[in-house]
Formats: sequence, C-alpha cells, structure tokens
Amino acid sequence: GRLEAVTQQMGYHPQYLDSFLKTQHYLMHMDGPLPFDCRHYIAIMAAARHQCRYLVNLHVLQFLRAGGDPQWLRGLEFIPPKLRNLNEINKILAHRPWLITKEHIEKLLKISEWSWSLAELVHAVVLLAHCHALASFVFGCGCEQDEGLGGRGSLKPLSLGNQCFCEATAGNSCSQELLRINRKRSLDSCMELDSLRERMQRIHVETEGRDEMRLLQQDREEGEGQGADVGVQGGTEHCSDLSAGLSPFADTDGEVTGATNLACYMQDPDFGYQDFARRDEDQTQVFRVQDYSWEDHGFSLVNRLYSDIGHLLDEKFRMVDGLQSSAMAKRQGCEPSVFKRGIWNYIHCMFGIRYDDYDYAEVNQLLERMLKVYIKTVTCYPEKTNSEMFDRFWKQFKHSEKVHVNLLILEARMQAELLYALQAITQYMI
Repeated sequence: GRLEAVTQQMGYHPQYLDSFLKTQHYLMHMDGPLPFDCRHYIAIMAAARHQCRYLVNLHVLQFLRAGGDPQWLRGLEFIPPKLRNLNEINKILAHRPWLITKEHIEKLLKISEWSWSLAELVHAVVLLAHCHALASFVFGCGCEQDEGLGGRGSLKPLSLGNQCFCEATAGNSCSQELLRINRKRSLDSCMELDSLRERMQRIHVETEGRDEMRLLQQDREEGEGQGADVGVQGGTEHCSDLSAGLSPFADTDGEVTGATNLACYMQDPDFGYQDFARRDEDQTQVFRVQDYSWEDHGFSLVNRLYSDIGHLLDEKFRMVDGLQSSAMAKRQGCEPSVFKRGIWNYIHCMFGIRYDDYDYAEVNQLLERMLKVYIKTVTCYPEKTNSEMFDRFWKQFKHSEKVHVNLLILEARMQAELLYALQAITQYMI
C-alpha cells in the first residue's frame, strides 16, 4: 500500500495526478507505434541525460518485465543501431532543444534499414520530452534524494510490486478497469521476481570487470565537477557520480537497492544546457509562439501521427494551468493567472520561446531572485538540485504550493521540447 514517490508528491493535486497517470500509462502500456521494451529503453536514455537514477531504476525493471534483452542494459554499444541513432535528438532535446532541425529528423527517417517511421519518431519524441520533464520534477521535489541518497526520508523507495505509476491511484479517479489491469500486472511481476533477480545479478557480474575503469572515470569527473560554477552551493553533491559501477537489482524484500552506471546510457556527457541568449556567440532565432504554437500546430500534428496522445497532453497542459494558486499569487500581490503565466513564460524564455503579447519586465517584478534561481536550476540542469534548495526557497509557502511550482516546470518544459521537435518534423514534412 505504499505510495511511490512521484505520485505521493503529485497527490497534493489529485486532479492533475489523474491526468498525468493516464498519459504515463498510455505512453508506456497502451497500443502505439513503438514496442514496449523500446519505450522503456528510450525512457532510460532520457533519464540518464539528467543522471536521474530514480527513473532509470524504474524503467530498467519495467524494460526487463516487457521482455527486453538484458544485454542492452550494458549500454548504448549493445543496442540496435536504430535505437542508438536516437541519441543525438535525446541529447539536444534534453539540454538545448532550439538546436534541433529538420536535418536531424530527415537523418532518422532516411537511414536505409535502420530508418524510423514518422509515427515511431513522434512516439519517441513525446517519450523523451516526457521523461526529461519528469526528471526535473523528480529532482525538484526531492524524489531522487529519497532513492537511497540521504534525502528527507518521508518518501518511500520503489518496490518491485509497485512499479507502474497507475498502481498508486486507488484513491483517485483513474478508471477501475485500469487499476484492475495494473494490479494483475503487478501480481504477475511478483511471480517473476526470482528470474528477474537472477537476470539483474547476471548483468551485475558481467560489469564487475570494468570497476577499476569506472572508478578512475568517477574520480576524474568529480575533480572536474568541483571546479564547475553551477550557480548554487552544493549543487554537484551527487550529480557527478556518473559511474557507481553497480547495476540495479532487487533484495529479498523486492526493493531496488543498487544504482546504475548511468554513463553507459549516454554519449557526450559534457553536453549540457547553455543560456539561450549568450552575448558572445550567434544564437538561433527566437521561437515565436505566434508562428508555431501547441494549440494551432503541435496538437494536431502529434495527434494525427500518434492517435489520442494529443488529447491526453492537452488535458495535462490545461489541468496544470487550472490548478488553484490564489494563496501563492496573493503572497506575491497579483492575480493567480498573472503569477502562473509569469512562471510559465520565464521557463519558455530560458529555451528561447517568446510571446509577443507578454511584457517580460513582469517576470522580474513577480518572481523573487531565489525563486528564479530555483526554477532555472530545476528546469535546465535538475541534477544540480538538492533537497536543501527545495527546503529553503519560498520559506513562507506550503509544501503543496512548492509542488505546484514543480508541476508548472514539468509541463512548461515538456511543451517547450515538443514545440521545437514538432516544428522540425513539420518543416521536414513540408
């Protein structure tokens, strides 16, 4: 009966939680262009870009349950070229989505025997954006620290019998049929526990021979991380440990106890976020929402190529916009809609997305400096967030209000990535 950490945090806003769970379930478990094992591996690749062990561990287990090849968990070198070719878009969307072009799309769609279909690519893009944004929420609300990294301790770690997000919705309005299916899946998974543990242990044994190399790499990366200017104190405390040298496996109680070697799931680990408006170099042209918006362009494209996902995403965007925020706005001396729009537009601004009808001077008036630092960290480099940042920002606000801010970050970031990716796909199709 334990609530999994993400759903426990989102549970402060049950209507949003229900919408999120329906989207998550549809992406991972319902009919769609991509095979189920590939969906979870794509999620692993996306979460690894932000060094999010919490999500990687979750999807490693679901990948194996879906019949995935354990060899793939040794890293990108061991997966099919078609899936490995997704790495470039994964990297760009996670850190600098404004760099994605129709050429990136064309390359994936026209690589002879390893080519993607448009429908498969749209499914993959939505998965990548979903997991990148969810990683921001995981770090922003402290779920990552609670995954055995000395966090606040109020959240319980994942258990093998409670991996599907929908398992935690018994008290919400997710359909009873959906719950019945997922409970059956959970029971079936428990029966597979012994074989799953054996497979995970085998992967662990296969990687032991590379421990010395990983430790050397870890020391080098930690040395580099100490010299990095991250803009917040203590921000690199756990994010530089890319190579723990352990594969996740279940103990006798079925709990995830190991960390994963996240470095093996990504290439070019030094590629990260850079400020969009750098003064010392030419930047891509500003993305104007008046020219390409979710409502007028993105929604119809994604819904046409991946049936019904557009409706689920649109419901989620509208749900977070409709959450009550009168107390937050009152403390800031403004209307709720004005306050939420300020946060949303600030996040989009960091990704080069501008609204012609918005006065950006409002952002500095509405958002105090510490709040802006927190939002930027969680949005652009969530792995540098720590629990202390969450506890210290906005001390006068309730926990549920801080979760609300993180939900705005999640959805604004996801929409930003989707806008760039879908615009590139549109340009390719034209």
